[in-house]
Amino acid sequence: MSQRALLLINPHARRGRETQEQVMECLQQFDLELIAESGENPERFPALIRKYHQQIDLAIVGGGDGTINAAVEGLLDTDLPLGIIPLGTANNLARTLGISSSIPEACQAIATGRVRRIDLGWVNGQYFLNIASLGLSSEVNRRVSKRLKRHWGVLAYIVTALQVFSTFRPFWVDIYWDDGSIEVKTLQITVGNGRYYGSGLAIAEDATIDDRRLDLHSLEIQHWWEIPPLLLAALRGKSSAGQGVRLIQGQDIQIYTRKPFPIHTDGERTTQTPARFRVIPQALAVFVPKSADDR
Repeated sequence: MSQRALLLINPHARRGRETQEQVMECLQQFDLELIAESGENPERFPALIRKYHQQIDLAIVGGGDGTINAAVEGLLDTDLPLGIIPLGTANNLARTLGISSSIPEACQAIATGRVRRIDLGWVNGQYFLNIASLGLSSEVNRRVSKRLKRHWGVLAYIVTALQVFSTFRPFWVDIYWDDGSIEVKTLQITVGNGRYYGSGLAIAEDATIDDRRLDLHSLEIQHWWEIPPLLLAALRGKSSAGQGVRLIQGQDIQIYTRKPFPIHTDGERTTQTPARFRVIPQALAVFVPKSADDR
């Protein structure tokens, strides 16, 4: 018997508008019955999922990490499984789950894959699937233009980051976690629930999205030339801890700054410091390829 799915594609995602028809045709070839609703305003996703939850077997979201994040509350309320079509710039959640950026392969993972339950991050009442961050990366997110993201992809973030780094100043942060506390002077705090962040950088060598913990990175370098070795290590999936990066792991983390700093969750500004971060184990069901490693 065919399954019915609610399809929500964000046309503003990097590949959203140009691939919408291809996604629908591909899913229908796998005998999925689709209820397609406008993804123009991701803030409406939870309400749409609740509206159709008795008529569907799953919800499919097409877009980047921020678009997928927008659907989380509706998925939690209905306990419907999630299908992911990666159409954004970095697609780190899909990368973590082993979901291909190829539309036919992503559709196949939804139609013939397996369901995996993954953790969620939580900060000040906001959920995040992959990353919450403040400091340098938040300023980059604020400054990078949508036009550059659409045309240059990840390169737009790199160019903007180099521009921001020359003027951004480190700040003091008090960090409290499960069994410790510390005061640090940092350029950036990144709290990861998944394995990857940025342009496919590994936040920790052993990080998985169902390990029941959060991984906090504090970037404590002095000069721009310290960045390339960190990027090379992270691109190879290696931890950068001890090379100007402090790694703290825990289930419950609190941070305090001298003045409020904005916090981005999965690329969208949603809250600010002071902040409390928690992990919610195995909160969400997601379709992944049968052959995907549990990363």
